[in-house]
Amino acid sequence: MRRMNGMDIVVSSDDRIAPSAQSRPKAPAQPKAPTQPKARRSAADVRPDSRKSGDPRPVKPKRRVRLPRFDLTPLQKMAAAGVAVTALVVGGAVVWHSGIIQRTAATAVAAVLDTTADAGFRIEEITVAGRGRTGMDEIAAALGTRHGAPILGISIGQIKDRLEAIAAVKSVAVERHLPDSLHIAIVERQPIAVWQNGGAHVLVDRDGHQIPGAIAGFEHLPLVVGEGAGPRADEVLALLAAEPDMAARVKAIVRVGNRRWNLMLDDARDGLEVRLPEDNPEAAWRRFAELERNQAFASRQVRMVDLRVPDRLILKTERPASPAADGAKRKDNGA
Repeated sequence: MRRMNGMDIVVSSDDRIAPSAQSRPKAPAQPKAPTQPKARRSAADVRPDSRKSGDPRPVKPKRRVRLPRFDLTPLQKMAAAGVAVTALVVGGAVVWHSGIIQRTAATAVAAVLDTTADAGFRIEEITVAGRGRTGMDEIAAALGTRHGAPILGISIGQIKDRLEAIAAVKSVAVERHLPDSLHIAIVERQPIAVWQNGGAHVLVDRDGHQIPGAIAGFEHLPLVVGEGAGPRADEVLALLAAEPDMAARVKAIVRVGNRRWNLMLDDARDGLEVRLPEDNPEAAWRRFAELERNQAFASRQVRMVDLRVPDRLILKTERPASPAADGAKRKDNGA
């Protein structure tokens, strides 16, 4: 920043000094007339003011009050500004954390809401649609309000978030019908399988979310077993749906090492076991369906079909009888 010099000073017309009689430019000198002896004048002939009546009086220049100047360096100016801003921030923080502003605002808002409630804008009716497995106690706790409360004081977004946090609820729509009713539409999670893990059974939906509560009435759903089976139930059910006739025979789906699937057909414990590979299980499942239609493994006492090797088929039949038992059987038959 440059220093101010004389070219920066502007003098207004009010601040200019009017020229006095003494400061006016002198007229050109006239040739002197022959000097005559000066006659003496008496005191009566001396006028108190020899100035002509039209001459302006000299104006006394105005005196300006000089304020002190502080020649600060740019660094000092920045430091001073920083101190001022810090003071404002610290002062504001102290006032804010004291709670004065919040308490004052809350009191004012509460007074306004009480006035609207007195005018009829209060909750008199709460309706719920779509509830099946969700308990009314859970819904009431999530609402966080009561009958007679100011209807304009509730937060639709917060109620929606709290309701959707319930395990059995997938989505919620909350509507405020003025002046006095609140309507809640719930979409619950639909179970697609029963997940057996660690000896416990729980329902799961397509997103892999667990649905708490009893499984009574859903025993017909596929049983998925093992660690990681529940969250991926939709994946394996979509795989089986490629062969719907064969999928109807699947009674249990076992997750092995959280990597691949074993299928139990016809019976969850003693049925035909089909071992799918980790890679490309869809192709292996289609291959098995075609073989089963042609070979009928179950009728040939085959207990296990291993499809983990793409170009190889491994079959396991029922355990044959012991030689002694087999000899006794032949003797009884007259062999």
